Amino acid sequence: MAIHFSKEEFKERQSRVIKELKKQGLDALLMFKQESMYWLTGYDTFGFVFFQCLILTVKGDLILLTRAPDLRQAQNTSIIKDIKIWVDKDKSNPSDHLKNILIDLGLEKSNLGIEYEAYGLTGRNAIRLNISLNNFASLHDKSELISHFRVIKSATEITYVRKAAELADKAMEAAWKVAHSGISESKILAEMQGAVFNGGGDYPANEFIIGSGKNALLCRYQSEKRNLEEIDQLSIEWAGTYKHYHSAMFRTIPIGKINDKQKKMYDACAETLKACENKLKPGSTAGEVFDVHAKTFDKLDYKNSRMNACGYSLGALFAPNWMDWPMLYTGNPYVIQPGNVFFMHMILMDSDSGLAMNLGETYLVTENGNERLGKKKLDLVVG
Repeated sequence: MAIHFSKEEFKERQSRVIKELKKQGLDALLMFKQESMYWLTGYDTFGFVFFQCLILTVKGDLILLTRAPDLRQAQNTSIIKDIKIWVDKDKSNPSDHLKNILIDLGLEKSNLGIEYEAYGLTGRNAIRLNISLNNFASLHDKSELISHFRVIKSATEITYVRKAAELADKAMEAAWKVAHSGISESKILAEMQGAVFNGGGDYPANEFIIGSGKNALLCRYQSEKRNLEEIDQLSIEWAGTYKHYHSAMFRTIPIGKINDKQKKMYDACAETLKACENKLKPGSTAGEVFDVHAKTFDKLDYKNSRMNACGYSLGALFAPNWMDWPMLYTGNPYVIQPGNVFFMHMILMDSDSGLAMNLGETYLVTENGNERLGKKKLDLVVG
């Protein structure tokens, strides 16, 4: 079986969640986040794009409701024993099937926690779920209940994150080798993703972000692929991924030569990243890390070029994105703890000059501070 954690670790995770359910007066948790299912049982699939629910009760019942294509997926990748199948047919409503399972569990008039903030629970499916469970039980949005546990990584998870970081470094080495004038962005992506796969890694939870020329100012993947010009700029955001655990990085590579304005932007990114590193430690809040980011960039006259967030937690993530809870933005009260893993990105997009500069690294929070997981230089590299 392709299970990446011991049965003891899964049992301990489930016990912690059950204890929290009891503390909050809940009788069961209905999970729709694939990340929750993976963390709690090892279940590994992209079948969450259809209606799928994992039920955990305070009595320890663990039941998966899914489609036929994911029956063996769950059997091969998880510790789930009780798997129910809803059948594809015209006007099928799996939420009614879910209600019948809850009836069998004796959960009428109970308090149910639900992960509403989940990509698999579309607006239509959420409406159907609420209609099916109307007057059946009291429903409570508990989308972050398991996120609060997942955000602190176990020793085994940290091992996987470190491996992901090694793969991210290999991808950057591949980019440095080929990112030169005349080379296609497609070639760069192929070399980077190939380095991750050749190292035993996985697909990332979202596409690598790449753009040159005017597209170097974009923070999202788009499908145009350019050949790099003699004087150009290339922005790349990527992640090494291992057993779905991510370690992300961000770089802008000037092509041919660098002008003074872009060099100044890099210096500002490096200074701001260092300031954020100093703040990313146990006892600080996520909001305070961002505030240091904003204060430093604003002092250097880059207020109009910076972003309104400077990073987020990373872990085992599934499509469509690798951004995890919580995010680094002003006022976020989450208190940083040892075992957190954060990607911090210093992003400058100057629309007036058409110049970009980005610098991003992933960090493991330790007892006394943090450790940068990427081991390559932070120096500005010209392609």
